[in-house]
Amino acid sequence: MTDALTVTAPLAEGLRQMIAVLERERQALAALDADGLVSAAREKNTICDALAAIGPQLLDGETRCLAETARRLNEVNRRVRNLLAANVAARIEALGGPRRLPRVTYATVRP
Repeated sequence: MTDALTVTAPLAEGLRQMIAVLERERQALAALDADGLVSAAREKNTICDALAAIGPQLLDGETRCLAETARRLNEVNRRVRNLLAANVAARIEALGGPRRLPRVTYATVRP
């Protein structure tokens, strides 16, 4: 039991840190804070690296719940990012008109 406790404590703490970073990322998205988004991305990557070293093999009820919370928050943030990107794309298109791709024509090649 001691071995499981020594592993799940850092895992739970890492997941709590990830949840805090995901909350800050959501605030940065709401504020359109590019520096905050870059900082959150770096922190998430660092925490993921640390958690990968521990591994998911000893998830208990608490850490499973924390992991699920982090997954849901990350999914919400991903959807918000996608909505923001779609909004910007629509505004740019409204300003410059639809993108015009060069027309491709095919002709048969005669030997």
